[in-house]
Amino acid sequence: MKKIFAIAWKDAIIRFASKAELLYFVILPVVFTFLLAGGTPSGDEDNRIRLLVADQARTELSVQIIAQLSESTAVRPEALPLAEAGSQFDERRASVLLVIPADFSLQSLQDGAASLDLRMQPNDLNGPVAQRAVQTAIRRVSSAVNAANTAVTEAEAARPFASDAERQAYFDQSLGLAARLQAESPERVTAVQGSTPDQVEYDPAANSSAGQLITWVFIPLFAISALFAYERNEGTLRRLLTTPTRKSTYLLGVIGGQVAVAVVQMLILVGFGIAVMKLNWGRDPAALAVILVASALAAGAIGTTMGTFIKTEGQASGLSIMAGMVMALMGGCWYPLELFPQAVQTAVKVLPTTWAMQGMLDLALRGGGLTDVLPEAGVLLGFAAVFFTVGVWRFRYE
Repeated sequence: MKKIFAIAWKDAIIRFASKAELLYFVILPVVFTFLLAGGTPSGDEDNRIRLLVADQARTELSVQIIAQLSESTAVRPEALPLAEAGSQFDERRASVLLVIPADFSLQSLQDGAASLDLRMQPNDLNGPVAQRAVQTAIRRVSSAVNAANTAVTEAEAARPFASDAERQAYFDQSLGLAARLQAESPERVTAVQGSTPDQVEYDPAANSSAGQLITWVFIPLFAISALFAYERNEGTLRRLLTTPTRKSTYLLGVIGGQVAVAVVQMLILVGFGIAVMKLNWGRDPAALAVILVASALAAGAIGTTMGTFIKTEGQASGLSIMAGMVMALMGGCWYPLELFPQAVQTAVKVLPTTWAMQGMLDLALRGGGLTDVLPEAGVLLGFAAVFFTVGVWRFRYE
């Protein structure tokens, strides 16, 4: 056991001799996990078009217009001073700017002289959408005014008003009634959400955390082949095996040490997912331990087999990165596997990354437990058994 630990400790010292290794061990995996989770819409954010509004009038009518826009499903009004709104629009930080002029009032709307200034960026598809939303808001507000004007006209035709004040009072009363009836009117369109289940189970945080964990842990485990190639070419492997050290002791030290380091790296990334991304990785610690260890053993076994075929350390490093990236991509670590054609989904079941990703998503996304990850863990341990057998059988010290 002391020899196994000594070999594992020696390899860890060699691996972390350069501080740059921490970049690949912790920093980059955490950064990529965070960026990929945050760069993908989760469905909770407000996706409406940002509409800058510069209200120069500040009348009851302009407030009603902005209130109607706030209820729109297409635009999200943001009130700003004209100078700031104009600056953002000129710098193309906003697609649309609505300027409500100072003379925009109820009287100008009654007289038919009211107008708004809507500015849109050229060749921006958000502009027409925002324009329709503004027109809808104006139509809803002006419909109450039109109803009040009609009421005044009909009342005046039946009996003329004694004064302009009486006429205006009747208009104000009619306008309030029309606005109240409009607010109380029932919905004419009912939206029914279909019950058909989504074929793609996807959560940006869960997929990013699991996918990046697999990507950044599998590549170094594949690089066990580089350790074998380095020591074989330097002659240290031959000298080591001339001592009272059996081949099995050496292999257990190298593979066991790298798998242990990989499990530590996995736990760090899982801890980041729990603390920062609020993922429920720790719901079933036993299930988590089983899938993490099974994944590490499968990757380590593949690295062991690769080390028996590869001649130089440079070849091993390049092939480890290429194999890790391709397996991560095809195994659903970067994109949901459901987005691939059915034939591809079936073919990639020969990859350990596919099973590792499914097992981890069973925990982080689907709320599964130990019994749910046992099939994936069994397949991963099968990969480990096959590739360890081939790797140990083919192992040579020169």
